[in-house]
Amino acid sequence: MSEQIQPDAAHRERIILYAMLTSLTAISIDAVLPGLRAIEADLGLSPPLSTHHVISLFIFGMVFGELVLGPLSDSIGRKKALLLGLSVYVAGTIIALLAGSIETLVLGRFLQGAGVAGPKIATRAMIRDQYEGDAMARVMSFMFTLLILVPMVAPFLGQAILLAGGWRSIFGGYLVLAFVLAVWLVVRQPETLLPQRRVSITAGKLLRNTGRILACRRVSLIIVATGLVFGAQLLFLSTSVDLFHDAYGITTGFPIFFAIFAAATGLAAFCNGTLVLRFGMDRMARAGFVGLTAAGLLMLVASWLSGGRPPLAVFMGLGFVGFFAIGVLFGNLNAMAMRSLGQVAGLGASLIASGSSLVATAFTLCLGAFYDGTILYLATGFALSGAVSLTLSEIATRGDVSPVTGIH
Repeated sequence: MSEQIQPDAAHRERIILYAMLTSLTAISIDAVLPGLRAIEADLGLSPPLSTHHVISLFIFGMVFGELVLGPLSDSIGRKKALLLGLSVYVAGTIIALLAGSIETLVLGRFLQGAGVAGPKIATRAMIRDQYEGDAMARVMSFMFTLLILVPMVAPFLGQAILLAGGWRSIFGGYLVLAFVLAVWLVVRQPETLLPQRRVSITAGKLLRNTGRILACRRVSLIIVATGLVFGAQLLFLSTSVDLFHDAYGITTGFPIFFAIFAAATGLAAFCNGTLVLRFGMDRMARAGFVGLTAAGLLMLVASWLSGGRPPLAVFMGLGFVGFFAIGVLFGNLNAMAMRSLGQVAGLGASLIASGSSLVATAFTLCLGAFYDGTILYLATGFALSGAVSLTLSEIATRGDVSPVTGIH
């Protein structure tokens, strides 16, 4: 009987580990949100830098980490690339922990973002090594379901740590978490990329394989679509503390309202994990795009009718719909792009993640500049990202579905 149970137990442990490694990105963003005003009071601002950049430039750092660590994971193996990323993350965390200015803090956050790309990219490639098609989308969706507690709990945890030990203690918590995950990975996770399947790194091969991947219309268009959807979420994350304070006068209760939107994303991921095998990832993604667009348009109407500050219940209801749609999209968009990748899954995951992060950062910086204490900027972001991404996705799904082959 133990022989029958053990594979299931090992499978569950792997999914939990993947979820925890992936959650390092969300924790690094969400737990620090309650501390942004304390950081501003302690370090001050140095225009053009502000506390909004503590979030957006963390994502920008991910772009560079993803470009490097993805190809490395194809060459040296998933585990080594992941551990390298964790090492860079730790270095950035220490710099942020000891920062005496907003510039130094942002530098630390940039390095944190570059390092967290290791867990983000390598776990996706590990999943691609072991699963295919709709089964891969189902695993990713269930992994994201396990992550539901992270954005729900992280702001509460960050606020508790902030009250107990100040904002620097939040970065101390990041150090502890990174160490625990590194030990768990080394002890329990086998390497999923066998030596004979690895791709050696040379400038020529890297450029040619990159060209082959980006020449695949299905991959390149989904990268942009993913970035726009991620950008809609990042737009909210980077301004959420100020938005709730300026529009609705909410300060200490912020984690509660943040958790409601997080619950919408997690619930959607769970539902998607159940429904994707029945309807397929393409149809589920289409429904997500329509839902995100509709939520944005209705939010725009509500904003115009109320001077940019609709009743809190209306904002929360429409925001719930929007984040539910985003939850449906995340697992499916990644799987839609990754299904066209073969033995270059690591480089492909790197390009997908870095490209989408770059698009998301640009989208957030552009629309975030229009923040004026109302929800008009967010409503515009939801509607725009949903409509454009739907168009790109429809074009992409008509592309060639044959896997991209790499040059060894």
